[in-house]
Amino acid sequence: MTSSIPSVHVSRGSCGASRYAVVLFGPEGQGSFNESGLQGAHQARRAGYDVDVLWVAGQSAEQRAQEMSVLGDGRYALILAHGGQGDGPVQILAKRWPGQAFVVTQGSWSAANVARYEVLQEQSAFLAGVLASQYSKTRVAGHFSGEKVPPGLRGRAAYIDGLKAAGFEGGIVTQFCGHQHRPEWARACVSDMAGHSGLDVLFAMVDGGRSGVSQACREHGVAQIGNVLNWVERDPQVFLASAICDSGAALFRAIEDHAHGLLPLGGYRSFGLEEPELVRLEMGSGVDAASRALVETWAQRLLCGQHEIHLEYGGPEFALPVTAQEPSLA
Repeated sequence: MTSSIPSVHVSRGSCGASRYAVVLFGPEGQGSFNESGLQGAHQARRAGYDVDVLWVAGQSAEQRAQEMSVLGDGRYALILAHGGQGDGPVQILAKRWPGQAFVVTQGSWSAANVARYEVLQEQSAFLAGVLASQYSKTRVAGHFSGEKVPPGLRGRAAYIDGLKAAGFEGGIVTQFCGHQHRPEWARACVSDMAGHSGLDVLFAMVDGGRSGVSQACREHGVAQIGNVLNWVERDPQVFLASAICDSGAALFRAIEDHAHGLLPLGGYRSFGLEEPELVRLEMGSGVDAASRALVETWAQRLLCGQHEIHLEYGGPEFALPVTAQEPSLA
């Protein structure tokens, strides 16, 4: 029995010499990570590039590859999959279409016809850990995310490394709920974590499920640290800070590189704290001067190569709540 594949929606750009396809994973119009990706596509359009956008709803790599197969007729000079969710389907399609050029942003898989572009979320995630180490009064700090894709795993490890580097000796609770875009499930998971652990600060790397996380944080008096976009500006009552990672810029840079004959197929480009408009920790008004100074000190240490962020975490994970509301992720 085969799973049904949701219908495919392609947003068309203007007609041009080279055509580019940007692939976003999840429900159309949901999530800050996808919002950043869409901004990157729009930036490329404003620069004169012919960019189409494809929204892919499937969960498995096979479903995503099947939906992306509508792009495989040779009309695109470059297909760009936005996020670690693109690793699986691009691995399938790059083998099927060896003459097609691909980019995966924020991913970990490449091949002779695939380039990797990454805005270094782990750097701002590390700084989020430094800040959380100073903020927590209960001495329990939390992490929450959706799918266990490589950038999410690296972000968690970096956050925990930041906590420890800044001298935090309290409890750490971490959980991946399995889905980026289900607000009610995210709310249930975070509420369960907060109710059973006593955490008072939470670094959340999640996309369309963000509203559920924020609701749970309000209900339990938890300060949230967001990621990707400036959540402090959008919701200052809930967000202590936000680990900025303008991942959409990677899409724009890749399209520009391709147009100028500089795309590193089989290779990798990254962008980090040296470009603060892309990567930084945005802090709200509730962060005191001493904490700000400590964050800046660690940012300079990262820039100078004085600290190498640990990108693996082998500790325990907080169990998912047992509830009838848990979604099927098949």
